[in-house]
Amino acid sequence: MPAQDAPRARSASIWDVARVAGVSQQTVSRVINGKARVSETTRARVLQVIAELGYRPNRLAQALAGGPVRSVTVLTSDTALWGAAATLRGMEEAARTAGFFVGISVLERDSGQADIALRLNRPGEAVMVIAFDDAGVRALRALPADVPVAAAVERRPDDGPDDPWQIWLDDRAAAAHATRYLLSLGHRTVHYVAIPSSTSALPQRTQGWQDALRAAGRPLPESLPGGWSPRSGYLAVRSLLADRSVTAILCGNDDLALGVMRAAREAGRDIPGDLSVVGFDDSPTSAYLNPALTTVRLDFEGLGRACFGLLHRRLDPQNAPAVPAWSEPELIVRESSAPPSA
Repeated sequence: MPAQDAPRARSASIWDVARVAGVSQQTVSRVINGKARVSETTRARVLQVIAELGYRPNRLAQALAGGPVRSVTVLTSDTALWGAAATLRGMEEAARTAGFFVGISVLERDSGQADIALRLNRPGEAVMVIAFDDAGVRALRALPADVPVAAAVERRPDDGPDDPWQIWLDDRAAAAHATRYLLSLGHRTVHYVAIPSSTSALPQRTQGWQDALRAAGRPLPESLPGGWSPRSGYLAVRSLLADRSVTAILCGNDDLALGVMRAAREAGRDIPGDLSVVGFDDSPTSAYLNPALTTVRLDFEGLGRACFGLLHRRLDPQNAPAVPAWSEPELIVRESSAPPSA
């Protein structure tokens, strides 16, 4: 049969969801529309079936029937870097499952308050912000006061109470753990290639690296400023690698580590024989480098789902399900780290 004549797979309907979940179509409709009179157990079961079947509510029919058409805009300055992309994926999947339209607006580096307001489809529309960098932080601060917002941020506030509508990963503790791991292998100290900070303060990963070295009473080298790309990691360490006393380097992300490994090969440094390299984020390529990269795994998708969960609770505190949990950072030991050679 020609490809154009092949029958299309039938998409799941609200009736399919009701049948598999063992509830009525009206109950599924209540869950989709965030209505009350649905137990948490039933709501969770219906949402699980919606995700499993890939059901997508018909928004046009919903609007014509007078039902709510809910939407959320995600503001982010980058959709390519692994952390931002994975966080965005988690946000989008959670919002879509809960029956929200999702719009994505990519910020300019110098976006101001007027520009931010123009990016919203309607005044007061709900927003999620990925604020891992300066552009995201500025956008978060520039949003009008009447906008319900939740944000994934780099760090918790340095002073004052936590913002209940912001969420973050504990990068500082994760970087300290990775540094202690390298010290436990026998390295005298650990050098660090840093990613940029989203604020004027030190990045969380830089602080965690410093915490571990100070606690162990080890020499604290100057951190090497990097960017987000392999090239910036490559350029940051070329002169450093001439010093054979340098035996361990922690990198602020896996892309930096990729550049460091390239520079090490050019300098004749064996990894991990006389140089251990550890990355951050556990991006999809890290397990397939040669040697495979030891790195810190961060649950960005879980963070994105939880960020939408916060926003949902803010919009509908009586009916929204509990905010989902996410996994704690985890050190993934592979081939790029080892005790220093004699």
